[in-house]
Amino acid sequence: MKRTKPNRLSNHRKKKVAKSAQNLEKNQTAESDTEECVQLPRKKVRWEGNSESVAAVADTENSSLEDDASTSKVNGRVAGAYYDSVRCIVYVLEDTQEDVHFDLTNMLLEQCNANVVLTSSKADDPFISVLQKFAESSGGVFQIRPHKEFTPHRGRDRLLSLRFLSELTTEVTGLCLSSDSSSGAEPRNAYEFMQKRKQAAGDPTMKRWNAAIRLANYASVESSPLCISCLGALLDYLARERAAGDLDDDAGVEGLNISGIEVLTIDQVMHINADALFSLQIFENESHASIHSDKTKEGLSLFGILDNTRTPLGRSLLRTWLMRPSLSIPVIAARHDAIECFLHPENLAPASALQTHLKGIKNIPRILGLLQSGKAGVGDWQGLVKFTYHSAMIRDALADLHRGDQVAVVRKLVASLDIASFKDTGNAVNETIDWEESTNNNRICVRPYIDEELDQRKHVYAGLDAVLCKVAEQICQKIPADYTASLNVVYFPQLGFLICVPMQEEWKSEEGIKVLDGWSFQVSPDAVLAICDAHVYFKSEEMHDMDTHIGDLHPSIVDREIEIVQELLERILVFSEGMRHTCDVCAELDCLLAFAEASRAYNYCRPQMSEDPIIDIDQGRHPLQEQVVDIFVPNNARLLAGIGIGFGDIAEPQTELDSVAMCTSVVLCTGANACGKSVYLKQVALIQYMAQVGNCYDFVPAVSATLGIVDKIFTRIQTRESVSKAQSAFMIDLNQVSLALRNCTANSLILLDEFGKGTIPAGSITVDSYLSIDGTGLFCGVIKHLLNRGSQCPKVLAATHFHDVFQKDMLDPHKFPITFLHMQVLFTSSKGNLNPSDVSIFGDSESTNHERLEPTSVVAPGDKITYLYRVSPGLSRNSHAAQCAMMFGLPSRIAQRAQYVSKLLGDHELGQLLEEKMTAEEHENIKAAGIATYKFLAMDLTNDSHDKDIKSKLVEALGRAPHD
Repeated sequence: MKRTKPNRLSNHRKKKVAKSAQNLEKNQTAESDTEECVQLPRKKVRWEGNSESVAAVADTENSSLEDDASTSKVNGRVAGAYYDSVRCIVYVLEDTQEDVHFDLTNMLLEQCNANVVLTSSKADDPFISVLQKFAESSGGVFQIRPHKEFTPHRGRDRLLSLRFLSELTTEVTGLCLSSDSSSGAEPRNAYEFMQKRKQAAGDPTMKRWNAAIRLANYASVESSPLCISCLGALLDYLARERAAGDLDDDAGVEGLNISGIEVLTIDQVMHINADALFSLQIFENESHASIHSDKTKEGLSLFGILDNTRTPLGRSLLRTWLMRPSLSIPVIAARHDAIECFLHPENLAPASALQTHLKGIKNIPRILGLLQSGKAGVGDWQGLVKFTYHSAMIRDALADLHRGDQVAVVRKLVASLDIASFKDTGNAVNETIDWEESTNNNRICVRPYIDEELDQRKHVYAGLDAVLCKVAEQICQKIPADYTASLNVVYFPQLGFLICVPMQEEWKSEEGIKVLDGWSFQVSPDAVLAICDAHVYFKSEEMHDMDTHIGDLHPSIVDREIEIVQELLERILVFSEGMRHTCDVCAELDCLLAFAEASRAYNYCRPQMSEDPIIDIDQGRHPLQEQVVDIFVPNNARLLAGIGIGFGDIAEPQTELDSVAMCTSVVLCTGANACGKSVYLKQVALIQYMAQVGNCYDFVPAVSATLGIVDKIFTRIQTRESVSKAQSAFMIDLNQVSLALRNCTANSLILLDEFGKGTIPAGSITVDSYLSIDGTGLFCGVIKHLLNRGSQCPKVLAATHFHDVFQKDMLDPHKFPITFLHMQVLFTSSKGNLNPSDVSIFGDSESTNHERLEPTSVVAPGDKITYLYRVSPGLSRNSHAAQCAMMFGLPSRIAQRAQYVSKLLGDHELGQLLEEKMTAEEHENIKAAGIATYKFLAMDLTNDSHDKDIKSKLVEALGRAPHD
């Protein structure tokens, strides 16, 4: 759902909006595709009809088309698309979280420096104001386009029409047009006409299928509906401008000169896409236990274990920071100082007091919005008073912090806390509003002695019962005694004072209700009989006098209270900006205190940030895995970007076997199935990620860590399949790797977990051997491609079960700058004895770390495998899949059979498998055929002889009688 202004709703909701025209709160609704372009009355916008705007973007063919940006924001999320006319590339910003200050939007606009900015007519007003301000300051053009141009369906159609996505080159297809298709012969029927059209222009269905498959190679826009919407609007705009410059051009989007799509990375934040967030478990939404609820909760995730925030704004800010880790070392260092200050032993009590008082800080920006719209309830006003109280208490707690004046966030918060103004605001609200009466009446009521006129009206209203009783007695003395046995005088808001008489039986007859002289009946007889069968209401001269002199008391009291509350609100709104700023800083403080609490609970350390592109982690741990196991084995990691082929000599190896041996850009990890390779890869990425979530999560789960800045993280770890995707699991893996190769830089981090998939040796003669060979080749090709970048080689962590790739002609350990690691395992015999031949022992000490290999001896059937979860230098030549299968419940006979078959396939003894299904007679026939073959091969046919002698020798070799 998108937030919209009431004046932009579709026609079928205009009546509903008219009833709440004075309500300033934004409504949520679905917009029909027939909405027209709407110009906001208070905004100065250069529309499409402006000749100056058209002239700025008219010349598309001559490469003078300036940069265009299309942006969209909804429900706190923003996305964008940007066209570079020089490189003919479209850059996309995938859907990401945005804050109320539009920091990401401003960074995007400043980095793009666009001359034309487009946005949807349903975008929020503050968001539109930011775009308009940028366009005016830069001298660009700002257009508000109809919302129907910003729809995901339309955007996807435009994307699939791009020529570079839909058309494959002949090198890829391996096909060429036949000679018949190029001939000038006219088609003889409709079938030939369609075939010739397909040959000339291509099959449209096949083109769209090709584009849908290849789209994920460039950007993960399928999971970003706002991004696709922006792309569609941008391509439509470029097509219109191209058509305006060349009236003969009717190619539309297909004719646009676009050579590629790249992910737009903001200079100040890390780029991490949805697949990486999912693979690293940054967020994890779990469904509600009840099937009747569509609510979700945070599961086991990095956000879940570290979310100790006390305020709603703090939780929202924390999620925003997790979506966009920082790339600025000064910003990260400042946050390090804050967390280190809160972790100081002398600051435990002040930090606890700060968290206690932060609970009282409500969502003040939301409360102020409700106050301005007139929708604030009693709880909202109470939240404002609590804010003024707890802000003063927070100021006192900040003064007790040891060396708190050296922390940036503390100085910022102290400067923003206008305690005197906040105290005056809280006192004014508390002295004006009667909390008990407001709760009972479900509206805002004013205390006594605030307004004399209001007090008089309330006094009269409170004594109204006595007055009405006295007036009723006077009326009873004036009316006939036989008219009614009793009557009463009542008061109704808006109707005034009325005489209430019980319904008489004779009045229900045809004669109807008897009305006395000077009285007037207030309701029709039919309505009285149908609705008010018990009483009848009249107006008399006395009632009119009371209406004149006493008046409509209740509405007048309510109106006066509204006026007083409005005056109070005007006094409060003077300090609204200061309150909002204080809440923002309190949210930042809340996040930092939350992480300090998590760092203390989980024993996190402060990393050393470096300008060099290095990852050096000592005794690192997985922040999530260590929460669900009894004992977690920490491991080291060391990578240095830019160590590719041809860069230079590799760093000297370390002597400790329990540390990462080589300092290279590529680390390749092998080992048994389920030995912890994936956890190791993820923990390195998570430690780097946590160190850069610049405004909060700066401490990391390790003994020590020296980390450089990583600008992008790409993963090929988990495959999210869906019936909505026209892609297989292997194709999704290829898309993820392709995205990484296209967008990675020397400062990026890439995780490849079993890319190519499969544990079958590449040399095996099996039905799937070609698939296994393809997977091995793709894996080696990706690693070599990254290494060939030389000094631009990114940091790569890979895990594989392709053990045959470590050969002389493939990933030769002696040739390529790769650090080879394996996860240690231990085998024990069925009697409980340690099997020394299968412990992870390396070769002689004089060999290099690349030459150290884990023993490849076959494990006995009764042996038990024990995972040590410890990283060591060297290679593992066996995945021990059969032992793992038996550990996790597969019957032992099946696992033993698998071991036997695997050994035969590895030794190229396929004949033994075929012989197992043969009968005894077939075995004898094969034996006899073998003997005959040997005899035939032993025959000497070089000497001249007659045909009869040759035939007799063949008969003898076959062991047959001459007549046979």
